[in-house]
Amino acid sequence: MNLQHGSCALAVMAKTPQAGAVKTRLVPPLDAEEAARLNTCFLQDVTGCIATLTSKSVHGYVAYTPPGEESAFDGLLPGGFRLLPQRGADLGQRLLNATEDFLAAGYEAVCLINSDSPTLPSELLRRAIDTLASAQDRVVLGEALDGGYYLIGSKRVHRRLFADITWSSSVVFQETMERARELRLDLQLLPPWYDVDDLESLRWLSDELFGPKGRRTPANLTPYYAPHTRAYLRSLIDKRGARRLGLDLSPAGAR
Repeated sequence: MNLQHGSCALAVMAKTPQAGAVKTRLVPPLDAEEAARLNTCFLQDVTGCIATLTSKSVHGYVAYTPPGEESAFDGLLPGGFRLLPQRGADLGQRLLNATEDFLAAGYEAVCLINSDSPTLPSELLRRAIDTLASAQDRVVLGEALDGGYYLIGSKRVHRRLFADITWSSSVVFQETMERARELRLDLQLLPPWYDVDDLESLRWLSDELFGPKGRRTPANLTPYYAPHTRAYLRSLIDKRGARRLGLDLSPAGAR
């Protein structure tokens, strides 16, 4: 691949959006089909946000699992996005292997981004790209409010960053910082953001999308507008009612 100086891959780590395989912690209040559709909207919005930053040196990807299911993304991604199959038996291996694959392809830096934060501000992605533009080796980490991380960016392969991590727990971010300190890496932190994988975080999302301006927005950042998620969640609220979905939106606060 012929890449320009300062090249960076922005890759969303994603499962194929199949009912029963994604967003299972949102069932109930959603059913499996609704959860899968919401997951699809999240993916469209995260990649849509990334697309606002792509250029000749910054490329958008979806690193997907399971391999062989790439047709599930037909028609869902912005123009120019590419697909990369994930490799590995667990999340740590898949993150490590994706980092290796992108750097081996010639990119000078790679950011791996979760697919669960549809309102993630483009400003945070831009900060990650700019931070990794430095000539020196460094790691960028964005803390998720549930104790994980929404982004990890690097310029070199550091296997230890993904080793002995208690994945899918509230200590992932803390343990990853500890690994970075062990390696004496230049660790740069982004402001915290949140991902949506349970009812509590779905309430946070609905507050952000439909509540009073600025309500529940972390770090005083401007959220991505998330048009697909906004439209679908609004349709669910109109169809099922906010209370039946476990949401609390007053008429005065909704918009």
